[in-house]
Amino acid sequence: MGRYFGTDGVRGLANADLGPELALRIARSAAQVLGAGDETGGARPVAVVGRDPRASGEMLEAAVCAGLTAAGVDALRVGVLPTPAVAFLTAHHDAAFGVMISASHNPMPDNGIKLFAAGGHKLPDDVEAAIEARMDGDGPAVEPPTGDRIGRVVDVSGAAEEYLAHLARVSPSAAQGLTVVVDCANGAASAVAPQAYTAAGARVIAIHADPDGYSINDGCGSTHIDVVAEAVREHGADLGIAHDGDADRCLAVDHTGTPVDGDAILAVLALAMKDAGTLRDDTLVATVMSNLGLHIAMRAAGVTVRTTAVGDRYVVEELRSGAFSLGGEQSGHVVVPDHATTGDGVLTALLLMARMTATGKTLADLASVVTTLPQVLINVPVVDKHSVADAVAVREAVTGAEAELGDGGRVLLRPSGTEQLVRVMVEASTQSHAQQVAGRIADIVGSVGR
Repeated sequence: MGRYFGTDGVRGLANADLGPELALRIARSAAQVLGAGDETGGARPVAVVGRDPRASGEMLEAAVCAGLTAAGVDALRVGVLPTPAVAFLTAHHDAAFGVMISASHNPMPDNGIKLFAAGGHKLPDDVEAAIEARMDGDGPAVEPPTGDRIGRVVDVSGAAEEYLAHLARVSPSAAQGLTVVVDCANGAASAVAPQAYTAAGARVIAIHADPDGYSINDGCGSTHIDVVAEAVREHGADLGIAHDGDADRCLAVDHTGTPVDGDAILAVLALAMKDAGTLRDDTLVATVMSNLGLHIAMRAAGVTVRTTAVGDRYVVEELRSGAFSLGGEQSGHVVVPDHATTGDGVLTALLLMARMTATGKTLADLASVVTTLPQVLINVPVVDKHSVADAVAVREAVTGAEAELGDGGRVLLRPSGTEQLVRVMVEASTQSHAQQVAGRIADIVGSVGR
C-alpha cells in the first residue's frame, strides 16, 4: 500500500483525513495519469463520477469534479449508484476512468475515493503509485488547460436504467416466484436493488432503503446480518440479501434466517457454473481467508481453488491473469468477469436466486455443500510485524501446528496491512482444538514481538 491508497482506494474520516482539498488533488492527479487532455485540441477525455448517499459525498463529489475539470477532463456525474454500477458505466460510456466516492461498509462519518481504469478495472499498484507521485508534486510540470480545454460537468440521465438493463440481460427471470427480503443498508443499493429483484420476478420486501445521508450502514446491511435474518423469519421469505453501503458485496440468509457467507455463495455459484460449463478450467479464485470447508467442498466437486492475498483487487488480478470466470471473498465480494469487472452484490444475489429457481432447491440445501470448520482469529500486538512473522521460532510453531492438524485444519499467519499486529488464524475440526492451537502460536508470536 502507498502513502494515500490502501487496499481499496483512499479512505478516512470525511473532512478530516479525507477533505475536499485532498479529493481535488486525487482527482486532478488521476486525470493527469489516466486521462491527460488532448494537446491537439481534439475531444476531451471523460471520467464517470458516482457516489453513495452519505452526506459528505456531496462535498467530495464537488471537489472531485473540480479536480477533473481543472485537468481538462469532463466529469460524467451519474449520482448515487453502487460501486459496480460506476465500474460498468465507465466501460459502457468508454470513459478514460471512473471515480466512486464511498467508504463501503464503514460508518457514515467516513468516506473514500475508489478509482477505475478504462474498462472499469481497478488500478494496478504501479498506476496508483504514479498518481501518488503526481499528488506529491513529482514528475514534469503540467500546464493547466485554459479556454475550451477546461473540462465540463455533465449530469448523465438514465444511468441507473443503463445499469439495471445490464443486470436484466445477465439474468432474466432469475428470481421468478421467490420472496426475498433485501437490506439495502440505507446505501447506494436502496433504489436499484429492489428494482432489479422485482424485474427478475421476485416479490421484494425492502428494508433500510430510505437513505438520508446519515443512516448508511447504521445498524443494518451486511455488517448486521441478524437484522435481515429476523425480517426473513417475520415475512416467511425464501431468502434474505444484505448489501453494504456501496453494494459491491452480498451476504445472504436462508429461509430459516441462517447466515450464508461469501464462501457458501461462491460454492453455490461455482457448482452452478460447472454444471453450465461456464466455470473455466473448473477453477475458483478465493483469498487465503476462505474457510477450509470451501476447499474441501470444491475438491469433492472436482473444482480447483486458487488462493490470493486478502482483498478483492488481488482476486481480480488472479482472475484476469488466468482468464478464470469466478472468484471472491468470504466477506461477500464476488466477481464474475463475464458480467462485471469488480464485485457486484446485486448481480451476485441475482445469480444466487437463479440457481434456486433452476434447481428448485432452497438456499439452505444449496449452501449445505460447505461445512464450515471452526475458526479462531487472534490479533497479536507486536513492535515489528514483518520481522516477527519471519522469525524462526514463529515459523517452527506454525510448521508444528500444521503437522498436528493435518488435512483436518490449517494455520494462517499474516501481518496486518494497517497496524502493528500479526494475525493468527487457525481452523480445526473442533472449536476447542482451534482455540488451543491458535493460543499456543499467539503466545510465541507475542513473546518474539515484544
